[in-house]
Amino acid sequence: MGVLNVTPDSFSDGGRFLDPEAATAHAREMIGEGADIIDIGAESSRPYGNPVAVTAAEERHRLEGVLPAVARLGCPVSIDTMKASVAAWALRNGATIVNDVWGLQRDPEMAGVAAAHGVPVVVMHNRDAADPGIDILADLDAFFERSLAIAAAAGIVRDAIVLDPGVGFGKTPEQSIAVIAHLDRLGKFGLPVLVGASRKRFIHWVAPAPPERRLGGSIAAHILAVENGAALIRTHDVAETVQAMRVMTAIRSSA
Repeated sequence: MGVLNVTPDSFSDGGRFLDPEAATAHAREMIGEGADIIDIGAESSRPYGNPVAVTAAEERHRLEGVLPAVARLGCPVSIDTMKASVAAWALRNGATIVNDVWGLQRDPEMAGVAAAHGVPVVVMHNRDAADPGIDILADLDAFFERSLAIAAAAGIVRDAIVLDPGVGFGKTPEQSIAVIAHLDRLGKFGLPVLVGASRKRFIHWVAPAPPERRLGGSIAAHILAVENGAALIRTHDVAETVQAMRVMTAIRSSA
C-alpha cells in the first residue's frame, strides 16, 4: 500500500502532492514500483501531534482533482478518512477500500457507508492520547472487539475487514515497538493485518533522524511485522520496501 498524502501538513511529506498532476504522477510511480494499493488521504491524522481540523468540504476539494484520476490508473484505491461523508464521496468516485484511522468508532455513519458499498474496510486502533501506564496489547484487543461489533451490526462482512494496530497513533514509542513485536497476538481474530510503520517517530526514538531519513528503520520494522503476521504494509517508500520484501521472501524460500 503506497501512501499518497494530498495535504499541506502531513508529518512526512506535507505539501508535496497537493497539485493534482504531481499527485497522479507520484501514484503512477508507486504503481510502477510495485504498489498493490494506493492509499489517498486529504486530512493529516498527525500521529503524535494535534491534528488540524479539516472540514468535509475541504477534504473533498483536495480529493476532487486527484482521486478519480488515480483510480483511472487501474490500481485499487483506498480512501484514508475518518469522515463518513468523505468516504461515501470517494467510493462514488473510484475508491474501493475504506481506511478509517478511528476503526469505525469516531463517525457513527462510517460503518453504514462501508456496508452499503460492500467494500473492504481497514479498521485502525487509535487513542486520543498516549498513556504509558496501560497494557497496549489489551487495549488493542478491546478496541478491535468494539470495532468488529460495530461492523457486524452495520452488516459489514467479516471477511472484508483488515486490522491495523495503528503504530504511532495514541501510543508511546515503546508501545509502538511492543505492538510490532507482539503482532502475532492479533491472529486470534482470524483477519488480515496491515502495518504502517513508515517514517514513524518511534524510529527517531531508537535512532534519531528526521522523517525523510528513516527508511532503514521503516524497512526493519516492516520486515519484522511481516515475520510476525502482517499481510499488508503501508509505506511512503514503495520501491525500497518491495525490494526488501522480495529479498526476504527469496531468502526464506531457500532456507
